[in-house]
Amino acid sequence: MHVTAAPVDAYALQAGDVVADRETVLSIWHGNLGEQAHMRAKYEWFYLRCPFGAPVLQLLRHVPDDDIAGTCAAGRRRMVWRGGDLQAGVLVDLAVRAEHRSLGPALAMQKGLIQASLEQVGFVYGFPNARATAIFRRLGARKLADIVRHARVLRPGSYLRRRLPAYLAAPLGAVLDLGLRARDAIRRIGAPRLQASWSDRADPRMDDLWARSPHGPGLLAVRDAERLRWRFDEAPLATTRYLLLSADDGASLDAWFATQVVDDVLHVRDFWSVDAATGIGKHWLDALITAARRVGVAAVSVELATRDAMLGNWRASGFVERSRRPIYAFWRTDLDPGEDEGFDLLFTSADEDE
Repeated sequence: MHVTAAPVDAYALQAGDVVADRETVLSIWHGNLGEQAHMRAKYEWFYLRCPFGAPVLQLLRHVPDDDIAGTCAAGRRRMVWRGGDLQAGVLVDLAVRAEHRSLGPALAMQKGLIQASLEQVGFVYGFPNARATAIFRRLGARKLADIVRHARVLRPGSYLRRRLPAYLAAPLGAVLDLGLRARDAIRRIGAPRLQASWSDRADPRMDDLWARSPHGPGLLAVRDAERLRWRFDEAPLATTRYLLLSADDGASLDAWFATQVVDDVLHVRDFWSVDAATGIGKHWLDALITAARRVGVAAVSVELATRDAMLGNWRASGFVERSRRPIYAFWRTDLDPGEDEGFDLLFTSADEDE
């Protein structure tokens, strides 16, 4: 795609108001970001009902006709880092009207958003696609990590049917499935007995789990019930079910997985456990796999950005890398980690906007 230059002085940046500018933003989104009803529902949820504060909204005004030509935002996030609270922003929803799509105005708008956001939060981050990565770098972003999608096959036959004739896929799939089940059963020998249940809503015990579990010095989102209710239960875009796990009679909660089923795959959108800050325990992952089998899905998938050492139990449980994409960040000067790029972190797909 060829991007033309544009006279940047023909545009002006201004702060937006998520209430007053609602219809203007939705009109710019129309035809740019997705189906209109979907976008309207997202706006009500993400922009108007976020419990952590309204997103930082930036508008691009075309001076000659005094028309709003583009918009972008940074949604609020609560995080912890180095043992303290950290306010963050996730860069979302960059949209420019077709007649104004050129590099100069888009860069200026994104730069203005980053500057305005860093006046209010400690750092902002985004998940740029391949085309936008160059823009992020040009604006001075540093790569935070790769978020990597890992998958664990549960029913090999469903994959073999895509590649082999049915008369071969069926028997071979059955043999491989029996082998996987036997291996999983052997791995569970000696594992602690767990109480498992499903819930369609965030459980109040998640607050206690978050409060009593160590968080470590790394960078990660606050995983309490308030965040989960807003991020998943109130979100109009997908249905989430929580797998709740307890190591005793169920009075306390020791681990949870927020999951969504799409195309016969159980996607883990987020998770936490008493040991998640140092690497989630194998027995929690065994319970996840067992629960997924009972649901009847063909595979389990999770996206993680974390240190390699934190992935040991995921890999031992059969999760294999499938794809990766970068996360880029802009830091407030007084919080900038500088060359310290090896700090611990834990990001999941829940750290995006939807």
